[in-house]
Amino acid sequence: MAVSRALRRLMRIRDLQEEQSRAALEFALGELQCLEDALAATCEQDHRGRNLVHVSAETGEVADRLAGLEETRTASRHAEALGPRIDAMGEEVAELRQVFLMKRVERRQAETLIHEVEARESVEAIRRGQQSLDDWYSSRIFHEASREGVEEKS
Repeated sequence: MAVSRALRRLMRIRDLQEEQSRAALEFALGELQCLEDALAATCEQDHRGRNLVHVSAETGEVADRLAGLEETRTASRHAEALGPRIDAMGEEVAELRQVFLMKRVERRQAETLIHEVEARESVEAIRRGQQSLDDWYSSRIFHEASREGVEEKS
């Protein structure tokens, strides 16, 4: 008996589910990377603002000092807004990673089941082949013995 169509269909479904969960995980990782890049840009904006304040303190430019303070304040607001979003996306990524790993395990279980059935069928086919050879050989010996018995009687 070959591996059932239902088992192969199950394997295909598990494979598709794993691919979907992988795609969702990769998308979420991309989103997380974008948020982290935005946070890095915000840190750079804060650094530029602080430098502008520092330079304006040496030159005495009030406009540069105000611009630097505004850059720093804006960067701080962006960082405050990005922090919870990054945390939430990190949790989502962790959940999607767990789902992906579960789907991978399910696919591998179906794969293992199919391989076990195929191995069992292979062993059974070899056993049947050997049994057929044994039967052929024993029938050949039986026929030869019966021919010798008929020839001795004659």
